[in-house]
Amino acid sequence: HHNIHKKTLVYIPIIHDQADMGALRESVQQASIHKFGEKAWMKKLAFIDQSWADIEQAIEAMPLSYEKIRIYQDGLPVCGYEADIVSQMSTNGSRNYQLIEKLIKGGAMIMGTESPELLIQEYELMMKMNVHHDDKTAIRSKARLKIMSESLIKKRDHFIAHRIHDTLGEGETGMLFIGALHSVENFLSKDIQIIYPLNRLLFKGAWNE
Repeated sequence: HHNIHKKTLVYIPIIHDQADMGALRESVQQASIHKFGEKAWMKKLAFIDQSWADIEQAIEAMPLSYEKIRIYQDGLPVCGYEADIVSQMSTNGSRNYQLIEKLIKGGAMIMGTESPELLIQEYELMMKMNVHHDDKTAIRSKARLKIMSESLIKKRDHFIAHRIHDTLGEGETGMLFIGALHSVENFLSKDIQIIYPLNRLLFKGAWNE
């Protein structure tokens, strides 16, 4: 039986596509091709494409009334111009944001999801991690950066969980699009029922470099 007052969260693990990487796109692409070779990179892109097709299908198959949905998105800051970011990213060709735009047109509401401060920290960290060094200090600093990155993800997850808790009303459904390395569910309060429309295991190992 479904309690009408229950808060429900549809949890959608995502893999970022090229259009989502923004300014980092070129260096990420270069680094990936350098590391995996052109063929593996193309295979990865095809996999990402397929994952978005699966996500679109899974959402379509769910009996949801869009006007009761709040959308929460990985990397989208609480800023007051969330809708502008969505339409900009959608125009840039992001499958993720094109899907969100479609849901908004159906009546769903986009929510600022992340702490702007933490996102800036993460961006700066990624810039540092994309610098190539090949010596002992680099290995040490890389290990340190990885630890910093993991603790940042945890802080972001904490913030996102709080944000959902504070803004998702009774009887409403949230839809969270979140990178596969995140574990927001660990921080969510128990009164939120989580639904996984996709097999997350498919995603967990897929994008680990």
